[in-house]
Amino acid sequence: MLESRKQERAFLIGVVSGLRGKWEARESFDELGSLADTAGALTVGRTMVEVREISPATFVGRGKVDWLKEEIKRCRADIVIFDGELAPTQNRNLDEAWGVRVIDRTSLILDIFALHAKSREGKLQVELAQYQYLYPRLVGAWSHFSRQRGGNATGGGGVGLRGPGETQLEVDRRRVRERLNRVKRELERVDSSREIHRMKRQSVPIPTITLVGYTNAGKSTLFNALSNSSQLVGDKLFATLDPKTKKIKLPSGREVLLTDTVGFIRNLPHQLIEAFKSTFEEARKSDMLLHVVDATHPNYPSQIDVVEKVFEELDLDVIPRIKVMNKMDAEGFRFMGNGAHTIPISATAGLGLDDLFLMIDRVLAETLSPVKLFLPHPYGQLMASLYTHGRVLHSKNSARGVAVEVALPEKWQRKFASYSV
Repeated sequence: MLESRKQERAFLIGVVSGLRGKWEARESFDELGSLADTAGALTVGRTMVEVREISPATFVGRGKVDWLKEEIKRCRADIVIFDGELAPTQNRNLDEAWGVRVIDRTSLILDIFALHAKSREGKLQVELAQYQYLYPRLVGAWSHFSRQRGGNATGGGGVGLRGPGETQLEVDRRRVRERLNRVKRELERVDSSREIHRMKRQSVPIPTITLVGYTNAGKSTLFNALSNSSQLVGDKLFATLDPKTKKIKLPSGREVLLTDTVGFIRNLPHQLIEAFKSTFEEARKSDMLLHVVDATHPNYPSQIDVVEKVFEELDLDVIPRIKVMNKMDAEGFRFMGNGAHTIPISATAGLGLDDLFLMIDRVLAETLSPVKLFLPHPYGQLMASLYTHGRVLHSKNSARGVAVEVALPEKWQRKFASYSV
């Protein structure tokens, strides 16, 4: 992991292999530079290498290992950041071959998450992901002892090098296992608390709208603009990890809960998806998703594809959503297509927000079903709830009460079932 005590000099290595084309590799490599900057590293060198066949020992071939060693030395780099996921053996061998610390893309993203996690839950989630990543790599951390000992059964090899290697490895692995289990138990307690809060919200079923999208697309800025909030905003990847929720009122008078979530990125480490499952659960329970897109990014269609794939993996693709094309006031903005649920806005300048509110109202209304109710006197508070959480189509007063035709979401229909005609 990157150290916070001093700015480390980083050498970045991108890879073009048979697994992905040059364009995708270049896009990923540019993103690696932004990740390194977010982590606080100073990039002093960068190169892309083409790999025809991945080496089980070093990922790249022997010739490239030697050539890269000279480049790394020339740049006086403290750390090498590899754009891909290295196996523990590959990571260890490259460490030794280049004489500097080598980390991969997954390790870098975990480091950034650790840097930005603020809440107890966020810190626990990141710690869980880090331990899941670290555990299989512990073998490499202590293998140098067995090599120095000479590998014989009597424990020869030199003064001070007899005995502790394997024993220390087992101690470390046991400690990591124990800490992993402890973090999992703590997270389960936090998840239980979150589930209780979620059930309370569902007992008073206000629709929930969740902001999702590629990291740095402007979700937090839009959250602030829609909710008059002061959520942290930064031109950094993963500036916001902990979900924030706030109640807002739509033009129709309906109240909804707006939630900001962690951003997505290509090749998001599977350890993070697993660790942040409670955060993604918030999105899964939403009535609507606002997919925020940075429409000034040169390759934003590929970012949309990444997010759409995550939607499929997390079963979010069945939830109604609006595609919000952000940064319409900035140079390079491109808005291709006029989908029924697509809208251009600028969260920073406040442009298009009124139209977005109206579209949210309209799309939510598409999820409502008409029902007929009869509310006896006094019905004022009940009618207020109908106006807040549904769309009143028709009402007729009588001496006994009011007959109402109203479009309501399914969970509110259950709440008013006793008044159904």
